[in-house]
Amino acid sequence: MKLPELKIGSLTARIPLIQGGMSIRVSTSALAVPVAECGGIGTIGGSGIPVPELQEDIRRAKAATTGVIAVNIMYAMRDFHELVMGSIEAGVDLIITGAGFSRDIFRIGREHNVPIVSIVSSPDFAKLAEKFGAAAIIVESAEAGGHLGTDKPLREIFPDIRKAVTKVPLIAAGGITNGFEMAEMMDKYGADGVQIASRFVLSEECSVSREFKETYLKAQKEDIVNVQSPVGMTGRAIRTAFIDRLERGEDLAPEKCKFKCLKKCSYKYCINDRLMASCTGDVENGLVFSGANTYKMKEILPVREIFRQFVRDAESVYKEGGESK
Repeated sequence: MKLPELKIGSLTARIPLIQGGMSIRVSTSALAVPVAECGGIGTIGGSGIPVPELQEDIRRAKAATTGVIAVNIMYAMRDFHELVMGSIEAGVDLIITGAGFSRDIFRIGREHNVPIVSIVSSPDFAKLAEKFGAAAIIVESAEAGGHLGTDKPLREIFPDIRKAVTKVPLIAAGGITNGFEMAEMMDKYGADGVQIASRFVLSEECSVSREFKETYLKAQKEDIVNVQSPVGMTGRAIRTAFIDRLERGEDLAPEKCKFKCLKKCSYKYCINDRLMASCTGDVENGLVFSGANTYKMKEILPVREIFRQFVRDAESVYKEGGESK
């Protein structure tokens, strides 16, 4: 059966799929535009980059597609407010935010008619987000890549949050690798759509280095590990020489803080430097964030083909009207 559209505020995505906004410079307009053109929501990772650069990328995306373009901004960023306001000024359609909780963001969204989507991992935060005016809520589980808000799997946390959220779309995120799992989350668990990030790293259009993609392609299940982030949260990444050094207790602290990007930072290492290292090809000294199921992905495909496979497989089993709604 045909998948339903995903409506968030006044916006409509023909395919109920959000591409996760991966920072730093993993999800750029180069990836977000083809996702939006395929009918999903294309998301630019807005954390850890200068506001003018983010604005330029949003404008580039908006000029290239009539589809929905979002930006993902972590609340943990010191310049969170500036990134939000800069994104709105640049004409972004949607703002997705997590890694902390801002109440002011909903007021800003209302004032500028820009829907705000909250990433949560518990019923309490889901209720809070809905109460303050989130236009949609993303449930992100332990299988997700990058910074994690829970150690519990998606199918464990989603049902309770589904019961808590009654007025706005609820999106499932974390470890979803194919259309069959997409249909399962929508049918069995009552999700209104899904968010997928890691699969899009292995797209032709994702602008990360070939070395970054090769790390994904070569990863085995045991290579995907948890790592402590200077943000103060656990993150999930693929094991590299940098992570080995971190686990051995080597001193990896920078001589000085170049970016001053986080509200709170342990300064154990510079996450901005380490993410950019892998993004530009120095994987050995870099941090390669990835979802728990990256090891299942073994080919690089065009975004259009990734969409085609997801939609084909999902619609082959999708029954409409999930059990848990």
